[in-house]
Amino acid sequence: MFTRLEYRLAEQLFHTRWLPRSPRTQRLTMHLFERCADAGHPAALSLYGHMLFQRGVSPQDKARGARYVIEAAQAGNLKAQYQAGRILEHGCAQYPRREERAVTWYARAGESGHPLAAMRLAKAYRLGELGLPVDGAQAERWQSLADRHAGWEGDELDSGTAQARH
Repeated sequence: MFTRLEYRLAEQLFHTRWLPRSPRTQRLTMHLFERCADAGHPAALSLYGHMLFQRGVSPQDKARGARYVIEAAQAGNLKAQYQAGRILEHGCAQYPRREERAVTWYARAGESGHPLAAMRLAKAYRLGELGLPVDGAQAERWQSLADRHAGWEGDELDSGTAQARH
């Protein structure tokens, strides 16, 4: 229960625009996210892991971030499933490029309603990427899923625009 409260506080600090962005506030926010991630909170694993992977200074930070994202994906976090697909599509030190695993994570996220994951699979089937054959029917199926879920708010996804804001 305490972990959920810490996570909600960290989220509020992270998203509040009226609060000055002092280094002290940022350290507190990251510390709270880290505590929650270390306690196994799936949303914290996803968000904090994504931040570490994208912004980590050291290779150890990036590897830890990737591990957190994969852990959150395995726990069923939709955003993390999409990010796990991206990590495995492009590879990193701890998780080398594995297109077949990337497809698996994209498919899980896409089937559950993540439009960016479905769009990635639609493109992969259209162009024969990620080790998939060119398949117009599959491309249309995934595009249809993406279109159905495209009404999601950008804040709900770890998309490029959401990443830029964080």
